[in-house]
Amino acid sequence: MHVNMNGNELVLMVGDITDQQTDAIVNAANGTLLGGGGVDGAIHRKAGKELLAACKRIRSEVLHGAELPTGEVVITDGFELPASYVIHTVGPIWKKGDHEQDILLKSCYENSLNLALEKGLNSIAFPSISTGVYRFPIDRAAEIAMKTIINFLTAHPFGIVKMVLFSEQDYQTYQTALTRILNEHSGG
Repeated sequence: MHVNMNGNELVLMVGDITDQQTDAIVNAANGTLLGGGGVDGAIHRKAGKELLAACKRIRSEVLHGAELPTGEVVITDGFELPASYVIHTVGPIWKKGDHEQDILLKSCYENSLNLALEKGLNSIAFPSISTGVYRFPIDRAAEIAMKTIINFLTAHPFGIVKMVLFSEQDYQTYQTALTRILNEHSGG
């Protein structure tokens, strides 16, 4: 699904985030930045060992040994990935009834987009952040992601934002959320 808004393009697709030829891809990282499972592990494997070394440098020099806080972002080169850069963000772990998680998930998308804009990038690809092992309900995550991305693209000349989803079922969930939000925006 392709949506044009304010001279920008939002693309929903099923695919592999590590194959995206965008300026940046977003890594749904854990706070250690040292790789892990799911999207994080796949990105680290495809980018090569230089990505782990770059993440260790950030952990040491920027974070002073601490973990990257949930909702925050850092950027590294893409190394062996087709994307030039990887923006690492830590999504919230789902805890039923804790509504701060919605704000933190929104921050993952917002901070990634703002960092890409600040760096002069004009294309970015996101996975569905926190909906794997962190168990964030995908319908809720899709709503937050789509609203945040639409608000950003409405407010900024940017380029292309891709939402690269793991399965057809995830795609359908995001497409439903996007269609509803666009209908609300158009007054329909």
